[in-house]
Amino acid sequence: MNTPCNIASSLPSLAARFPERIAMRCPGSRGPDGLARFDLTLTYRELDQRSDAIAAGLARRGIGRGTRTVVMVRPSPEFFLLMFALFKAGAVPVLVDPGIDRRALRQCLDEAQPEAFIGIPLAQVARVVLGWARSARVRITTGRRAWLADATLARIEQEGACAGSQLAATEPDEVAAILFTSGSTGVPKGVVYRHRHFVAQVAMLRDAFGIQAGGVDLPTFPPFALFDPALGLTSVIPDMDPTKPALADPRKLHDAIARFGVDQLFGSPALMAVLAGHGAPLPTVKRVTSAGAPVPADVVAKMRELLPEDAQFWTPYGATECLPVAVIEGRELQATREATEAGAGTCVGRAVAPNEVRIIAISDEVIAQWSPQLEVDAGVVGEISVAGPTVTDLYFNREAQTRLAKIREPLADGSERIVHRMGDVGYLDAQGRLWFCGRKSHRVETAQGPLYTEQVEPVFNTHPDVRRTALVGVGPPGAQRPVLCVELMSGVAAGQWSRIEAELRTLGATGTHTAAIAGFALHPKFPVDIRHNAKIGREKLALWAASRVSIGT
Repeated sequence: MNTPCNIASSLPSLAARFPERIAMRCPGSRGPDGLARFDLTLTYRELDQRSDAIAAGLARRGIGRGTRTVVMVRPSPEFFLLMFALFKAGAVPVLVDPGIDRRALRQCLDEAQPEAFIGIPLAQVARVVLGWARSARVRITTGRRAWLADATLARIEQEGACAGSQLAATEPDEVAAILFTSGSTGVPKGVVYRHRHFVAQVAMLRDAFGIQAGGVDLPTFPPFALFDPALGLTSVIPDMDPTKPALADPRKLHDAIARFGVDQLFGSPALMAVLAGHGAPLPTVKRVTSAGAPVPADVVAKMRELLPEDAQFWTPYGATECLPVAVIEGRELQATREATEAGAGTCVGRAVAPNEVRIIAISDEVIAQWSPQLEVDAGVVGEISVAGPTVTDLYFNREAQTRLAKIREPLADGSERIVHRMGDVGYLDAQGRLWFCGRKSHRVETAQGPLYTEQVEPVFNTHPDVRRTALVGVGPPGAQRPVLCVELMSGVAAGQWSRIEAELRTLGATGTHTAAIAGFALHPKFPVDIRHNAKIGREKLALWAASRVSIGT
């Protein structure tokens, strides 16, 4: 009998080989020093057996193969038990960032057309009061009582306790999950993941980063912790709000890292900035992975100083629709810093095998079928496209967005594959490395030609009083006025703006991509995405800048 194509398929064998190995540690109660005790744990045997029981109990309630199921549970043992139970059952978990705008959240849940809703008591209240997921026919709460729900999760586990091993015979093309994007450039879209996508991701991550079973991981973005059991790792779930990585307490992070000998961690650039700013060494950490947005060069340099000499700092490039696409290690990234700060864009490394990355001419129109004529020459900025085993093929109930993002490519054997348009612009250099130049929708179309955010902002970000900048366009495309929004470092008084603005103008005056910047606007604090706290909300800044320009400030 063939092993089902399922991210949970390796769990039973790992549980048999390492039954007492800790799979998950969660914060739990606190000691007198205010630090989490991490006394909520799951061994591999417990994760396997309890997720079996929950999968069987869910089946008794009609949640089985293909059942779209919203999961609104905080990072906890229940979250991981539920996710693996749903994978084992062949059900389709639906994950949406809970911190997004309430109207957008309701739209996402309406689009997903869920048949079941599993959530904490507060999520159940919101479901009823705000009208979320009206299509759900089964409602389960993680609370102690089945208030506003049909059953508690504890009851579900009890009902399936004697059912034995559970693993649906899922096929590679069966839908495994619907994962909504962060919505940093609009209403989040539901990315349809098939089981083959998850299985390919595990293999590519293992090979790209040399991950070996037995390590201890600190994944500060909870969904990434789902890969850890498939990789044979122990996950230490940090004591922090995963929707606010920029506000994480470095003392708590360091406590968990030191106490459990964490040797690898994942975090957004905002989380890396927290650790870099804290300045304490990380002697046990051998591998750091940061994604979600470009990591500032000074943060990379500081993190390299805090890590052991032989440690690796990886910054993979990708998206919810396709991950990983390319990857670069911190040493090489530091070697490209000078070029980045001169306006070359951000080097994101080489394509992760077996991905094929190609640059196509920039267009906002649908491209139904691939043609070699779409490609531009090396060194020319265009839209980044990728084909490979983790490329997803559609957005759920978003036909128009699917057509805009996907290209069908006929292959020599008569089959075809999907090419994903990343919605990012960049170019390939003579060494085959990919350089990221910004989001396609964020390009500023001036009368003299386009300007790209990542070829402009890093030049100005070198100013010692500047925390970050954001290029936006004011006016109609083709005649936009480029405006640089500026957020100052903490402690720098707004009264210094006149001096800083003059220095920024001088800094950009001789640059190929920055000489055209005539408008500068001081902003108190940039809006950022809820998921990584790193992607700047340029759409909001553009509206703000337009109002400022219109009144002559």
